[in-house]
Amino acid sequence: MKAGLVELSWTTVFQIANTIILFLALRILLFKPVSEFMQSRKETIAASINEAQEKNNEAEKLKKEYETKLQFAEDEGRQIIKEASQKAEKRASDIVKDAEKEATQILGRAESEIKRKKAQAMNELKDEMASLALIAAGKIIDKTLDEKEHHGLIQEFINEVGDARWQN
Repeated sequence: MKAGLVELSWTTVFQIANTIILFLALRILLFKPVSEFMQSRKETIAASINEAQEKNNEAEKLKKEYETKLQFAEDEGRQIIKEASQKAEKRASDIVKDAEKEATQILGRAESEIKRKKAQAMNELKDEMASLALIAAGKIIDKTLDEKEHHGLIQEFINEVGDARWQN
């Protein structure tokens, strides 16, 4: 019977039955293993993504720790530099103070040496003046004095004139 494009015959029934059997066989033999493979692959990929995310989080945590440590090291370095700078300033100040103290001591020694030399010069001048006065007095009196009288007169002259007059 020919009735158009599609003809219903035993061949068509066998083709439909073969297609259904092939479909069921492929479903049992191929679709199920492929589905299981795809599911396990999906789970593996998800696990890899989770693992990568965990590692990424851990790396981020380590990065923050290292940044904190680096910041701490920088702060510590700044503190060390600040302390060294303060020590250097203190040392410089101490050196200046020691130099000033030593300069003051040198000036004090120089002043005392000047006073001593001045006193020595004054005494020598007094002795010289007394000797000149005695020589002049001796010539006036026309009398020679012996050494003992000479020193006695010098001492008497120094006592009469006094230190205050010679310092002016």
